Amino acid sequence: MTRRAFEMLAGFRILPGYFDQEAQATLLAEIRSAVLAAPLFLPRMPKTGKPFSVRMSNCGPLGWVADVDGYRYQATHPETGRPWPAMPRLLTDAWRGICSGAPDPQACLINFYGPDARMGLHQDRDEETFDAPVLSVSLGATAVFRIGGRARRDPTRSLRLASGDVLVLGGDARLAYHGVDRIIKGTSELVKDDGRINLTLRRVTPPGC
Repeated sequence: MTRRAFEMLAGFRILPGYFDQEAQATLLAEIRSAVLAAPLFLPRMPKTGKPFSVRMSNCGPLGWVADVDGYRYQATHPETGRPWPAMPRLLTDAWRGICSGAPDPQACLINFYGPDARMGLHQDRDEETFDAPVLSVSLGATAVFRIGGRARRDPTRSLRLASGDVLVLGGDARLAYHGVDRIIKGTSELVKDDGRINLTLRRVTPPGC
């Protein structure tokens, strides 16, 4: 059976080096402050309770969590019970500049990848609306990012995401399967010990809700 050629879905964009070194350092400091208020936690797979290899937190009005009860958004940290800290202005300004016309993001998922962490292919589909794009910011070590189509068995392509890069999943690509195959060691000058931070901004509910 002949493998279909990979075709990039409309609405998929990478903006290399969108954040310069100074902006990256500022954003990292703001994320560190957010994590002090909302410590990283270890999410778990629904039903099985298997832990992720990535630790997480959130900022913004809502935060994404995963545990044995399922995937969901909620207004409080799953361990402290406190509201999530505010989203850094650098991120909201980037959203308004890149995703012009889209309603403001409600959640920023903070993913911390150690040198051996990865993320399997998945769709971002726990939101109530898919009209707004997903915007993803990379800080630290370079990741080998994989993207496919809207069906799990569609062909995939691997790309490298470096510190300061911004990725957008909008339009047809809003529900594209994607994941992180690996972290390339020795590529981080920003986050120590080959760490990578991924910041994923999402709109959760339709405007007016």
